[in-house]
Amino acid sequence: MNLDQFIENFAGLFDETSPDTINASTSFKELDEWSSLLALSVIAMVDEEYDVEFRGDDIRGSKTVEDLYNIVTARIEEEE
Repeated sequence: MNLDQFIENFAGLFDETSPDTINASTSFKELDEWSSLLALSVIAMVDEEYDVEFRGDDIRGSKTVEDLYNIVTARIEEEE
C-alpha cells in the first residue's frame, strides 16, 4: 500500500467532490460532501481494501487524509 493508492481509494468514495481536489493534506472533514455516511464508507473501504480494523475514533482523531493513511499503515505493520 502506498499513499497515492490510499488517496485514490479515499477519493473514490465521494460522488460530488472531484478526486483532483483530494490530496494527502486535505482536511477531509472540511469537504462539503463529508458526512457520517462517508465516515462509515471510509471504515468499510479500509476493512475491505486493507483488511484493517478502523473505528470512528480513528476518523475523529484525524484531520487530513494522510493522518488516516498513517493509522492504517501502523495497523498493517502491527499485524506483520
